[in-house]
Amino acid sequence: MPNDNLTIAWVYPDLLSTYGDQGNVAVLAGRARSRGIPVEILQIRSGRSIPASADIYMLGGGEDRAQELASDRLRADPGLRRAADAGRVIMGVCAGYQLLGTRFLGHDGRTHAGAGILDVRSHRLEQRATGELLGEVDPELNLPEITGFENHHGSTALGPGARPLARTIVGYGNGDGSEGAYQGSVLATYMHGPALARNPALADLLLTWATGSTLSSIDDTWMEKMRDERLHHLGYSRSGRQTELSG
Repeated sequence: MPNDNLTIAWVYPDLLSTYGDQGNVAVLAGRARSRGIPVEILQIRSGRSIPASADIYMLGGGEDRAQELASDRLRADPGLRRAADAGRVIMGVCAGYQLLGTRFLGHDGRTHAGAGILDVRSHRLEQRATGELLGEVDPELNLPEITGFENHHGSTALGPGARPLARTIVGYGNGDGSEGAYQGSVLATYMHGPALARNPALADLLLTWATGSTLSSIDDTWMEKMRDERLHHLGYSRSGRQTELSG
C-alpha cells in the first residue's frame, strides 16, 4: 500500500448506487479493520476528479442514463485509467462492469465508449436477466463458488486480454456460460447481493491484491451460514455438488 491506511474509493456514488453495491465498500472496510488495517473511505462524486492513488476502487450498478453519464465522466477524467496502469485494485459491478470495458450499448440504441480498462464489450438483451447466480470460479483464483443476484439488460463478450471470473452453474451471467471477468488487478461481475457480503473469500482476494500480503484469519461463521443458505436454496452444497432440494 502507498501509505499506512487502506484507501477505498467509491466511484460516483451519486450515479452508481442503485442496487446497494455500496455494501461492497462496507464489507471490504470491515474485513480490513477486523485484521487491524486502518481504512479510509473516499466518496468520489461525479463532479470530482478521481485520485489515482487509492488502493481499491469500487464502481456499482446504476440505471441506464446514469451509466451513460458515468461513461462520459470516466473518459474525461484520467484518474481511474492511471490507477489501473499503476496496478491498483478495481472492482466493477453490473453497470460498473460494463463501464470498465471498451464499449456498451445504451438504452438509446447507441454504442457508448467505456473506460477501456477491461478487455470486454457489452451488448443489450431484449429481455432482462434477473435471478440468482451461482458460478464456479476460475481455478487460477483459488476461490470457492460465488453466488449473487443478477438484474441486468446486458450480455458481455470477453476479449483475449480478460479471463472469465467464473463458469455459470445457475443464471445468465455474461450470456456465454461464463460470469464476470478479471484482468490483472481489475475484477468485475454482474452479481449484486452485495457480492462481497455473499462471497467473503472474494473480498479477501481483493484485499490481498491491495495489501500485497497474506491476510490473517477472522471469524466468518455468520457469513458462511448465509452462503450455505444461498447454496442450499439453489440445490448445491458448499463443495458445489448438486444436492436434493426439499419440497
